[in-house]
Amino acid sequence: MSFLDDVKRSLGFEEKRYDEGSLASDYRQGYYDDDIIISPEHSLYKIMLMRPKTLDDVNYIVDQLLNENNPIILDLSFLEKESPANFKLAGDKIKELRENYGAAALLLSQCEDKNLIIIAPSNIDLVKVG
Repeated sequence: MSFLDDVKRSLGFEEKRYDEGSLASDYRQGYYDDDIIISPEHSLYKIMLMRPKTLDDVNYIVDQLLNENNPIILDLSFLEKESPANFKLAGDKIKELRENYGAAALLLSQCEDKNLIIIAPSNIDLVKVG
């Protein structure tokens, strides 16, 4: 091989041809012994959309937020219409999450048929623009 062929191969213009013997010898020499781990730069999250109907659903939301660190979009319209007492308890739990655990909560929409709130754990920033 000439110098020019080596330069082309090193720049990727020409592939080096391997025979089975050279691949086996490369493996024996330890070129393929290192483990390679590919991982994302940031953790991945699930964003859950829930419409709680009972206090158990609200407790599940709190568990998801505190234990799993998943942001949750809540539609509280069912609780507001069907059970005002449970709606008040859900509001108190959201307030407690904000004060004691640093969770962020933003009202997304409030109309006759929807009452949407997004709640995120303290390690996720919610930014309201405009």
